[in-house]
Amino acid sequence: MHGRLKVKTSEEQAEAKRLEREQKLKLYLSATQAVFQKRQAGELDESVLELTSQILGANPDFATLWNCRREVLQQLETQKSPEELAALVKAELGFLESCLRVNPKSYGTWHHRCWLLSRLPEPNWARELELCARFLEVDERNFHCWDYRRFVAAQAAVPPAEELAFTDSLITRNFSNYSSWHYRSCLLPQLHPQPDSGPQDRLPEDVLLKELELVQNAFFTDPNDQSAWFYHRWLLGRADPQDALRCLHVSRDEACLTVSFSRPLLVSSGMETLLLMVDGSPLAVEWRTPDGRNRPNHVWLCDLPAASLNDQLPQHMFCVIWMAGDAQKECVLLKGRQEGWCRDSATDEQLFRCELSVEKSTVLQSELESCKELQELEPENKWCLLTIILLMRALDPLLYEKETLQYFQTLKAVDPMRAAYLDDLRSKFLLENSVLKMEYAEDLTVLCHLEQLLLVTHLDLSHNRLRALPSALAALRCLEVLQVDDNDIESLDGVTNLPRLRELLLCSNRLRQPTALQSLASCPRLVLLNLQGNPLCQAVGISEQLAELLPLVSSILI
Repeated sequence: MHGRLKVKTSEEQAEAKRLEREQKLKLYLSATQAVFQKRQAGELDESVLELTSQILGANPDFATLWNCRREVLQQLETQKSPEELAALVKAELGFLESCLRVNPKSYGTWHHRCWLLSRLPEPNWARELELCARFLEVDERNFHCWDYRRFVAAQAAVPPAEELAFTDSLITRNFSNYSSWHYRSCLLPQLHPQPDSGPQDRLPEDVLLKELELVQNAFFTDPNDQSAWFYHRWLLGRADPQDALRCLHVSRDEACLTVSFSRPLLVSSGMETLLLMVDGSPLAVEWRTPDGRNRPNHVWLCDLPAASLNDQLPQHMFCVIWMAGDAQKECVLLKGRQEGWCRDSATDEQLFRCELSVEKSTVLQSELESCKELQELEPENKWCLLTIILLMRALDPLLYEKETLQYFQTLKAVDPMRAAYLDDLRSKFLLENSVLKMEYAEDLTVLCHLEQLLLVTHLDLSHNRLRALPSALAALRCLEVLQVDDNDIESLDGVTNLPRLRELLLCSNRLRQPTALQSLASCPRLVLLNLQGNPLCQAVGISEQLAELLPLVSSILI
């Protein structure tokens, strides 16, 4: 039997590993305890560097120990000669590289390297770029390394064109590279800045076409990879709408002024400033949102003092000036009139789409044709189907409405896990089309763009698939009749503070408890409530409960 290796049994191997782990743990704990004792005693010397090296070399994610090393290095900066300090920094950089080989995605290690190099008088940035290139060769999607490379490139003032060429090399090697695509979206606007008068996130036509060719090569090569599709979405992304006051409404009865904006804004924090002028003089008011939550919102309102609504003058001029948006709107309240209003006649591009130039429309049409070609080859590719839908929306939502709905049906069959999201997106598009066509939408699962309906008095949402009414409904300050029959409504929390609501029709929904109607008590003029066909109508004593809950509603049908 001599000369043969002894093969350990599995039990012996497990025991040996256990003993090895116990020994490592003892060393780990003793070194950690020694570091903390020295730190507490203020003994920040090179022995602390040695002790922390033993621990961080095996576990680079011990953040507290990186803090200890920084404290030691700051202390040694005042004690060492320039030559000794240079040797110390060189050793520290080498130690950091060894830690990154243990864990290339260690937050603490990359952060410590940034800190160390930012303190050097003349860091070798070229060497750092080479280091990034080596780590990205191993894993081109290491976002920690990408963050560090952006830091190095900024510190070294590397021309954006060189960094763009670097992303070219990585994308050519592997199209599935989120970070490279993202970096391109940061570099291209730097290389091609737009005039102050133009959209800042748009690219010149020739550059855009070149990028589209690159990204088309990517998703024709691997249609199921998400990264190229996301970059394609950025290339054809929508510009932010121009800041504008869409609608201004003054009510004498409610002594209230309401204003609707082109984007959500937050007034109460001081981030946005609104100035109210009444008859040419500024008026100090408290702004709030219709739902009272004072979060970013399209609609803001304020209470008006009686003096600004009296009938001594033939008319009152109200003007709201949006300081941050550099926009304003005026409306007149005539003597004896109960309300005054002024509204934009915005186009569909201003409301729901970016303003497309002729060249841009041509590009979008070309992209739509390319995606349809790919869809013929890959009929079940969800990214292609979704992109086709978005392109048709950007080009002409009404012209492509029927075709868009067909693609939604195909996409839901291909991607059933996201059916609810797709239903809500489809509802959003249907509502946009309804606003453009001035007619009611059907088969909705969610409500949006309610800020566009500020002056609506009657709203029929019957025969849809709504399960709740959003708090944004409170923006409909002029709403008098709301019909939501034959839906799946389970809660009415969103129906609050509607000052003019008189009739609410809720037949054939899923309201089960009287408490679901509690929010209606905040609607002071509500006189008719129709609940027929709801489960709560079968409850014993429901009439008495509702009469007690809503004493101001004179007619409740159950």
